[in-house]
Amino acid sequence: MLVDFINKVGLASLPMTPTLSVRRLTWAGVEIRLGGTRLMIDPLENVAPLVPVMGPPHRPVGPIDAPPGTHALITHLHPDHYDHELLARIAATGTIGCHTPSAAALQEAGITPTAQELGESRLIGGLTVTPVTSLDWRGNDCDQVAWVIEGAGRRIIHCGDTQWHGSWWQIARDHGPFDVAFVPVNGVIAHFEGYAANVPATMTPEQAVEAAVALGAGTVCAMHYGLFSNPPFYVEQPDIEQRFRQAAAERGITAAIIADGHTVI
Repeated sequence: MLVDFINKVGLASLPMTPTLSVRRLTWAGVEIRLGGTRLMIDPLENVAPLVPVMGPPHRPVGPIDAPPGTHALITHLHPDHYDHELLARIAATGTIGCHTPSAAALQEAGITPTAQELGESRLIGGLTVTPVTSLDWRGNDCDQVAWVIEGAGRRIIHCGDTQWHGSWWQIARDHGPFDVAFVPVNGVIAHFEGYAANVPATMTPEQAVEAAVALGAGTVCAMHYGLFSNPPFYVEQPDIEQRFRQAAAERGITAAIIADGHTVI
């Protein structure tokens, strides 16, 4: 019997090697687990502050399961990525990581962050987390980063809601290649007071695929789309999923369209 053989040679007593698992949450949220470590990036639970500008969500946004010891990272301070109430709950027993320029605002809001400079790595359990360059559509009005996460031989990048920028190739040289790149795909036209322009405020499906190719990602996972619309203030691109799949096929990269709460790797 196989069980008898395993017991005889002592394989059953060998330690199991932990594996990295990644799950897509709502909107731009991602959850990474490695052994006993649970890390979330941009988790979103409270959507009420978003409704006046982005409209009511098209489907329920359920509560986030964040047991004691959960950690979180934020890409920037827009309220669809920085859910203050949820992060305050996580901060009670875990760490909240951010880029250094965002730390003061978090501190003023009652959350003590763990701040990192661009390219500065730290360990969370068996995970290494590093902030890298990103580009917010409001420029210096809102600091933004992407996060590189490594663990158990796997490497992913979470790109927040960045616009297209020219640092993809440097990120790839410094940190790539990536198993999965999480990229915003809604190419939203945002007409907010003081920032109205008929230019996408986040990457379009085609730009998102090109970013993943430049990053050297084997799989590109679409995020940051399909939950909100509020014409004329917040208008997404049409046919997002079909365009995303087609662009990925043309570039020979695997496109991942993953429902909320489902596993990516």
